[in-house]
Amino acid sequence: MARTYPEGWQRLPASGALARELETLSTLSTQLPDDYAIYHRVHWTRVQDDQSLFGEVDFIIVGPAGNLLIIEQASGFLDETDDGLVRRHVRGRRLVRSTLARSVDHLGARLAGHFDGVAPAIELLFYCPDYTVRQPGSAGLDPARIVDATRRDQLPALVASLLREGTPDAHRRDGIHRFLTDALRLVPEVGAIVGQAEALYTRLAGGLAEWARRIEMQPFRLRVTGTAGSGKTQLAMAVFRDAVAAGRRPLYVCYNRPLADHISLIVPSGGEVATYHQLCDRMLREAGRPPDFSQPGAFARMERDAQALEPASRWQVDELIIDEGQDFRPEWRDMLIRMLRPDGRAWWLEDPMQNLYDRPEIALPGWVRISSERNYRSPSDILTVLNRALPLVEPIRAGSPISDSGLETFTWRDETALLDQTKRAITRAIGLGFRRDMIALVTFRGREHSVFTPLKRLGPHGLRAFSGRYDLLGNPVFSDGDVLIDSVYRFKGQAAPCVIFTEVDFEALDPLTVRKLFVGATRASMKLILVVSERAEQMLKTREDDATDASNPPLSNSPGPGMA
Repeated sequence: MARTYPEGWQRLPASGALARELETLSTLSTQLPDDYAIYHRVHWTRVQDDQSLFGEVDFIIVGPAGNLLIIEQASGFLDETDDGLVRRHVRGRRLVRSTLARSVDHLGARLAGHFDGVAPAIELLFYCPDYTVRQPGSAGLDPARIVDATRRDQLPALVASLLREGTPDAHRRDGIHRFLTDALRLVPEVGAIVGQAEALYTRLAGGLAEWARRIEMQPFRLRVTGTAGSGKTQLAMAVFRDAVAAGRRPLYVCYNRPLADHISLIVPSGGEVATYHQLCDRMLREAGRPPDFSQPGAFARMERDAQALEPASRWQVDELIIDEGQDFRPEWRDMLIRMLRPDGRAWWLEDPMQNLYDRPEIALPGWVRISSERNYRSPSDILTVLNRALPLVEPIRAGSPISDSGLETFTWRDETALLDQTKRAITRAIGLGFRRDMIALVTFRGREHSVFTPLKRLGPHGLRAFSGRYDLLGNPVFSDGDVLIDSVYRFKGQAAPCVIFTEVDFEALDPLTVRKLFVGATRASMKLILVVSERAEQMLKTREDDATDASNPPLSNSPGPGMA
């Protein structure tokens, strides 16, 4: 099987011409031998000095001897003119022979400079799988270099025959690989990949929202136990929207204030969004009994007072959505169920692996339970490392379109090194192409004990931290800064394209530590960087070394391939 660069293309969303190119890539990669390499254009930029180097070349294939083959693919119809084959394009019409000649000239000139004036041989093919060329002799190309619909099945064999000549030369192939990935700056465009990953995550994880809402029962009581990234939030949002559209009143209740703040911004009006304690506070204030938070034990007293209330009609709801159910207490469950109208529907969403407060599982007798164990958000190589390094009861199943994110670790011994290594991690993330607003700095310790809490800046990076205060509209107030920082406790339920999980330190992999590591690591949708103490890193490596599956990638001390 041929190597492909970049990897991860198998799960990219595609339609139209891109889907046809991915079909070709699949055919070539599976039918060419493993000493062939295929470079394809999916989510790559080819820019040097602000100019495209070789237009829209779809594939560059490198053979065992270090010779190259350019394949230009045209899906759909072509025009046969007196000047030759013309490819239809949204910005006009392009003469195929001119496009190919320009690509070969540009690539050859650059390769000659790289190889001391002697460029490798460059062959070319034009592939039009949907079109039969009626007059190959007048197409403007050597008919032997045109693979149309009548010869579609011969493409892999023809590619192999054109690149078979010469003595295998691994050194030359390595030089071409460095040239294509370094000299030409063929790097992923992070912003584009973020958009693709988020779109596919939304589509795949949304499957839970689709089929769970088809379940019918009376009374409706559904318990959804789903791992991180399985689509619980999409389900909650869909249920909320359905209720509002049907004229039913929904209530969404979670444990975490940042999650409630986020959800309140994206749901339609017509329902209520709150943490459990926010809900108690609102109900008591409406009843003329505002809580006194200046007194000791104010929250426990507020809970008891709210539970003693008889819910007014204003608080009777048709659709009850309880998120982060693993953090709830039995008495909270009882109060919320009392708020449901007789024909009301209740949804309980939970993930036992995100139980950071070590609460026992809530009993829900008579409820129907469904499970969703595939994580569509986290890159699969991160999940591979978690499966090997953590004593998980069940392995996490991967469903993300990103499979080669390059998990990286930076180690520290003391507080000074911790701050320095975290600064390095931020610089590394920015260097990979992540904008500052794509990066979340997540601390293993809570705000009360974190060394980062009093900091406004970390080197040149301003930190955007929760101040502990809310404005008059109830919105959280953050400090000025461009890199978000929060604790693993507060960031639970949220995600970011790039997560720097810092301040990681522990004496043993006890159950709570395992859950904190799981929560922090699975916040990343594209890139995870760990800033971990030497002793904690050694414990994780020891568990990895003891794992029996040698095919999985190791947890590295040094920066991995990342997005490069």
